[in-house]
Amino acid sequence: MAQNALVEWNTGLCDCFEDAATCCYGFWCGPCLACSVSSKFGELYCLPLCDYFCQSMLIACGIPCFVPPVAFSTRSSMRNRYGIKGSLCKDLVVSCWCVWCSWCQMHRELKHQKKAPEVIHMQPQTFVNMQPISVMMVSETHLPAVMVTS
Repeated sequence: MAQNALVEWNTGLCDCFEDAATCCYGFWCGPCLACSVSSKFGELYCLPLCDYFCQSMLIACGIPCFVPPVAFSTRSSMRNRYGIKGSLCKDLVVSCWCVWCSWCQMHRELKHQKKAPEVIHMQPQTFVNMQPISVMMVSETHLPAVMVTS
């Protein structure tokens, strides 16, 4: 089975200004951006909220938790679905240390992957037939002889 070549992410992890709207969305309402990415990727809309609630509950119980499981799993799933280079180790590091940049990068990647193909509208074309009209010529030599009697 032939394997397709892996590609790079459409934008880098810190390329927030490639799409200023996504950057602002992630900065001012990071949880909303994460939920939006989750939904657009085909997962449950509120799934990223588990990252916040689980970590808060674990920390309240005295158990340190540094890996946001939803950010980590969404990032690795997106990499696998779109054939993006990387590894689980890189996904883990990015999800732990740059989670908001990771969500912004995933949002930009989804926008890139979901772009609608460009449609070109053409005007109807009028075609003119330039061939001459066929005419059948009949010569007198080929006419049947008719006898006229008086």
